[in-house]
Amino acid sequence: MKFNGDKQEITRRAKAIRILLLDVDGILTDGNLYYSAQGEEIKVFNTLDGHGIKLLGRVGIKVGIVSGRDSAALARRADELGLDLIYKGREDKLTVVEEIMRNLDLDISAIAFAGDDLPDLAVISRAGLGITVPNAHREVKNAALLETEATGGAGAVREICDYLLQAQGHYAEIIEASRNGK
Repeated sequence: MKFNGDKQEITRRAKAIRILLLDVDGILTDGNLYYSAQGEEIKVFNTLDGHGIKLLGRVGIKVGIVSGRDSAALARRADELGLDLIYKGREDKLTVVEEIMRNLDLDISAIAFAGDDLPDLAVISRAGLGITVPNAHREVKNAALLETEATGGAGAVREICDYLLQAQGHYAEIIEASRNGK
């Protein structure tokens, strides 16, 4: 994880996170668009990312999706992961985050947001923890407090999840439970 600022301050912010919101294309996927011969959109998701999302849920950190695109593949993956904060086909991501804050009575400081392109910039600039990936647009990289080592669709979300678990003191208990088959 690359820190864009004071590491202690960023870790302090990470301790306050209650919701991780994710863009999809470029964060949960590699950002490429794949189409079958019949024109059906195909998305590739990383299982490590999915397990990280489930681990956050076990410690009470909600995970949601805020995507400018809508697809059947995304709906299926969100369902598989048990996500209930799903906003698809929404380019107005800051408005979505403001809705979430009102509905859940949360301050922006409790929200981490991971995105990679200009539609994500407003939220990344304001969130308690703005996060991006190495292949993000340069303006997004400049605004984000954290940058993963892994690229989108290749374990970046898992890296974010592990960082939040560590910052909030849950990582060791997760590892111990895993060693004990739980």
